[in-house]
Amino acid sequence: MGLLVLKRLMSVQQERRHIQARNFFIASVAKRKGSVCLQLANSEGGKIMGYSGLNLPEDIWSHIHSLMPLRDAARAACVSRAFRSFWRYHPNLIFRIETPDLNFIKKVDCILKNHSGIGIKSLRFESGIFYNASTSYYLDSWLQIAVTPSIEELTLGILSYNTNYFDSKYDDEYNFPCSLLSDGRGSSMRHLYLSRCSFHPTINLELRNLTRLHLAFVHITGNELGCVLSNSYALERLELNYCYGIICVKIPCLLQRLSHLEVFECRMLQVIENSAPNLGSFHFGINHVQLLLGESLQMKSLSMCYPGAVYYACAELPSNVPNLETLTIGSPHEMVDTPMLPSKFLHLKCLTISLVGMVTFSPAYDYFSLVSFLDASPSLETFFLDVSQERMGHVSIFGDSLQLRQMPEHHRHGNLQSVKITGFCSAKSLIELTCYILDNTTSLKCLTLDTTRGVSSCSTGEHKKCFPIGKMLTEANRAVLAIETFIERKVPSTVKLAVTKPCSRCHVKS
Repeated sequence: MGLLVLKRLMSVQQERRHIQARNFFIASVAKRKGSVCLQLANSEGGKIMGYSGLNLPEDIWSHIHSLMPLRDAARAACVSRAFRSFWRYHPNLIFRIETPDLNFIKKVDCILKNHSGIGIKSLRFESGIFYNASTSYYLDSWLQIAVTPSIEELTLGILSYNTNYFDSKYDDEYNFPCSLLSDGRGSSMRHLYLSRCSFHPTINLELRNLTRLHLAFVHITGNELGCVLSNSYALERLELNYCYGIICVKIPCLLQRLSHLEVFECRMLQVIENSAPNLGSFHFGINHVQLLLGESLQMKSLSMCYPGAVYYACAELPSNVPNLETLTIGSPHEMVDTPMLPSKFLHLKCLTISLVGMVTFSPAYDYFSLVSFLDASPSLETFFLDVSQERMGHVSIFGDSLQLRQMPEHHRHGNLQSVKITGFCSAKSLIELTCYILDNTTSLKCLTLDTTRGVSSCSTGEHKKCFPIGKMLTEANRAVLAIETFIERKVPSTVKLAVTKPCSRCHVKS
């Protein structure tokens, strides 16, 4: 009995080795992007099956073609009749529209009809479809062919001359037929990307294998979004951009695999409530939205962009996301100085703060108040600060250079290694912040001060001429002088100081 079992195991192992060798050969041939197929077609006049070097069954050739890039499969079909039939079986279709004419529609219609009944794994309209009343019929028929139980990816973008997608009204738009995703037809869907259309599911869709959902300029309500999420147990990424019909986003706890959430410019949105336990990264940019993050213990990365974001991050975030490691804040109009934090970001390693454009509203913002943020981040290793402005509205160090402020009870930073400030100017509070970092950081290795707002430079070799900085040239030169006068003498020998100055060849006064 034991001998029979042993023989059976040996037989199974031999069969596995045979399958693995076969699959490896198929993949290696397909990896050459069709060059082998084209060479064989040219050398043998298209009589592949008679070629002594690779006498393969049709199913293997068909599988090889399915693994080839779409362009190479099409080229192979053009040079050989034998390959022409395999073209019909290519499961991944990508269309890039160049001109919105009837000829393009006819070509797409012909290709998709040839794939009818075969099965499409991926259908992508990368540049969008120009939509009007006459193309609605074609879109419906194409989706009817493509959306089958075997489809894994659908990317559909709509372009219309008659619809203003920055308006909350959607009078002339394509209404995606949600019924196609029911009755098991969407059961294999892994990635769904819809843009500039209406999406109104009224029943729970069968999207149990969906891992990524991306909606941009899509007319959908919060309840309708809930219908989509209720059965999307495998969802890992959810991205909502410019979806103006959503007032409340509720992420249910059943989304155990959801790791990334992105919500930008959904201007009607009032509440984001997350109950997904394993959300690791959250990126959002909305004004006046209530965040109910719960205990987001797994969240490691967070980025936010809206007026007053720095103040909110200090006042609310440490207790809600205690294990945060990367934080990116964009605040174009920060009107209140950074407060003392009630608790600490114990695990924060990378902090990026962009205060670009805030001078329009609050020229008196105190950069030195960011010290409280640094002191609340004992594990911080990298700090990026962007304060690029069209004009310098702060008090200059040259107008008030006496009595630079210092923290009476300062903290010693033992992990901060890299600091970069873009748009560095002669503002007194910015000089004070830089001096504080130099005086209280024992681990600092590199300090980069860019006085040109990070513009493209000829020094990199990628550009023949630097990007002009216009009216900022005067302030950039003042910033360089401030660095030479107040900063350089404080830089230890163990710290590399890199200063980006106006280019002597490109940035000259006219």
